[in-house]
Amino acid sequence: MPTLLEMASEIVNAHASTTQMTKEELIREISEVYSALKALEKGEHVGGVAPAVEEEAAPAVSLRKAFGRKEIICMVCGKGMKTLGRHLRSAHDMTPKEYRNQFGIPRTQPLAAKDYSESRKQMAIDRGLGENLARARAAKGQGKAGVKGSTTKKAASPENASAVIEE
Repeated sequence: MPTLLEMASEIVNAHASTTQMTKEELIREISEVYSALKALEKGEHVGGVAPAVEEEAAPAVSLRKAFGRKEIICMVCGKGMKTLGRHLRSAHDMTPKEYRNQFGIPRTQPLAAKDYSESRKQMAIDRGLGENLARARAAKGQGKAGVKGSTTKKAASPENASAVIEE
């Protein structure tokens, strides 16, 4: 397991690879990150962490603003997207059910933008997916009915009854 200093240097290295920093800024940032990691290890709140915890309790946007026609806005972080399912699992480690419970969202409210849902519906209609499903279900139903009917007829026929008795 890496030490706190190693973790701090990796974090600062990642930040420095995208942002130009002076030698003094690098040293200061390593010190600050190390102090923050040490405080977190002890279970103490770090200056930037406490407001983030408060944000999780209060929604980033109102329920009315969250569900738009073109995008749906995550009430945890405020990001807009077409669907929320994958975002909730990857970014917030929460299920749609937990999300709905936390913010009082009705189960009937879809977690996808209306335009996105309508475009997916139209694509399915254009491809004939509903008709294909109906045909597959009908074929499966006929196959089961044929198997049930043949088994019932054999058991009920008089020839089969006498053959079973003779054995």
